[in-house]
Amino acid sequence: MKVMKFGGTSVGTPQRMKEVTQLVIKSGEPVFVVLSAMSGTTNSLVEISDYLYKKNADGANEVINNLEAKYMRHVEELYTKDDVKKATCEFLKDEFNYLRSFTKEIFTSFEEKTIVAQGEMMSTNMVVNYMKEQGIKAVLLNALDFMRTDKNAEPDPVYIKEKLKAVMAENEGYQVYVTQGFICRNAYGEVDNLQRGGSDYTASLVGAAINAEEIQIWTDIDGMHNNDPRIVEKTQPIHQLQFEEAAELAYFGAKILHPTCVQPAKYAGIPVRLLNTMDPDAEGTTISNQTEYGKIKAVAAKDNIIAIKIKSSRMLLATGFLRKVFEIFESYQTPIDMVCTSEVAVSMSVDNSTHLGEIVDELKKYGTVTVDTGMCIICVVGDLDWSNIGFETRVLDALKNISVRMISYGGSNYNISFLIKEEDKRRALQSLSDNLFN
Repeated sequence: MKVMKFGGTSVGTPQRMKEVTQLVIKSGEPVFVVLSAMSGTTNSLVEISDYLYKKNADGANEVINNLEAKYMRHVEELYTKDDVKKATCEFLKDEFNYLRSFTKEIFTSFEEKTIVAQGEMMSTNMVVNYMKEQGIKAVLLNALDFMRTDKNAEPDPVYIKEKLKAVMAENEGYQVYVTQGFICRNAYGEVDNLQRGGSDYTASLVGAAINAEEIQIWTDIDGMHNNDPRIVEKTQPIHQLQFEEAAELAYFGAKILHPTCVQPAKYAGIPVRLLNTMDPDAEGTTISNQTEYGKIKAVAAKDNIIAIKIKSSRMLLATGFLRKVFEIFESYQTPIDMVCTSEVAVSMSVDNSTHLGEIVDELKKYGTVTVDTGMCIICVVGDLDWSNIGFETRVLDALKNISVRMISYGGSNYNISFLIKEEDKRRALQSLSDNLFN
């Protein structure tokens, strides 16, 4: 069985829902489908929550009414049979009345997560009703019955596998199994969500739980490209990536995929395919545990980076210095992207400036601190094992006319990263494409 995940734009209109249905039944084999909320719905639900936090019930009700009217128009376009229209309308009316009920209660983050979850509840119900109207044997499985996180807010794969196996056993013989992406329960049974990766994460977890043949992530672009097509000319889709390569690209700017969401598939050895709903016959990108040896695959960029350098003679031959420095970043929950060290200095890059002032004040206890803002990380990904002679030279040669603040190489066999000024980003990306791919 394959898992197919469709994002918000893929189910954003009645026509797109119909197209998704055709893609799902195309193979004729049983499939497990993960759906996001209709595009724009989650933003509206967050806006409703924002009004409720501010105790503005009128504002919340106005957004609810506008969203309800939009959904009712979709019902008229999507279905042809009156009984299906009626059933879907009744379900949606119950949903929107449920949202209105929150305007009369005390509002906290727990209620917000419940409200935000309704987007996926509505989209999955609408699509399953359409599939049934078309004579497809489809069933809706509630993700809240099997998708759960542990006390560390991380997915609980053992629980998910056990519960999903039981749910599937109770619903044997269907052609299409549909569930909600993104939403789950936490360790205390409360409605929650997977945060990072959202519906992609759900698809990966479901695929691992049912030992799927393949996990397909359907979006509106042709998989991952070897550079940013918004900036660089003549980019090409990447046909194959190793999981580590995909994670590096996702972390360093390839927005099509969140770096954590492929981990369950990676550990289960299940390939992930990135496909295009607008061009279903395109090859897309396949992500697996296989490595294409001796090949540079892609370039990505990450903006809004801050470089911090701390210089201190106390660092010379001292033990514990780096531990003290890293503990400061840990205490302010600020992850570090790149690290470069010398005998008397250490440079780091971060992408979160929330606690920058406090971090710099703490670092000044140990040495002289300088901060560079407006920086950008350029990441080159591929089989960059140190035994591949000359690969670093090719990359460096492409950047010979660019000022480079930091270089990180050797921490991974799949990545070499450069910290440059944001103003040089476009020039750097184009030069790397010209030298490495064109």
